[in-house]
Amino acid sequence: MDFDMIGKGDRIMLGLSGGKDSLTLLHLLLHFQRHAPIDFELGVVTIDPQADGFDPSALIPYVKSMGLKHHYRQEPILELAQTHMKKNSYCAFCARMKRGLMYDTLRKHDYNVLALAQHLDDLAESFLMSAFHQGQLNTMKAHYLIDAGDLRVIRPMVYVRERQILDFAANGALPVIEESCPACFSIPTQRAYMKSMLDREERANPQIFKSLLSAMRPLMKKGMPET
Repeated sequence: MDFDMIGKGDRIMLGLSGGKDSLTLLHLLLHFQRHAPIDFELGVVTIDPQADGFDPSALIPYVKSMGLKHHYRQEPILELAQTHMKKNSYCAFCARMKRGLMYDTLRKHDYNVLALAQHLDDLAESFLMSAFHQGQLNTMKAHYLIDAGDLRVIRPMVYVRERQILDFAANGALPVIEESCPACFSIPTQRAYMKSMLDREERANPQIFKSLLSAMRPLMKKGMPET
């Protein structure tokens, strides 16, 4: 409600990777669909990057058991990166490829909203990375219209801590598929460093995420461009 994310008649497609975050959001959206005072439709899209050691196909029967439409797309992203990636990192290339494929899937099947599962810890890490490395005050948006003007992106878990998601996934025995991309985990990342730094700071200041949320809230609002 704070960010006016879901409206009557919206056709929402969840980007489901199989990680704890997107699986938790799947269950939250199903709960909202049953209990919210508005009607909306829900579908699921999974992008399989065909990376060695990562197979999200187990999601197919899981999503089917919930009675949801599941759009499962395979794309050799790692292979494409070796020939098409320029100066950007593999992770950035992969993220753009996945996002483009998800947008394409929404358009082909007449959905108007893409739901993504980033949480408060992700936003805080992005905020610090932007400030430290780009000299800008930016973070992920809670709700925005993409540049093409035909699709909206929402992040319903922007107030949720990662530890809450870990507890939910464990207590619900969710079928989490661990990420195992060799390109992502071969070297330390800026995000991993920020996560470690925030963990250390939170031990000294338990209110740090509350303060960061207050600082980021104006940057999260609909209408501002996505970073």
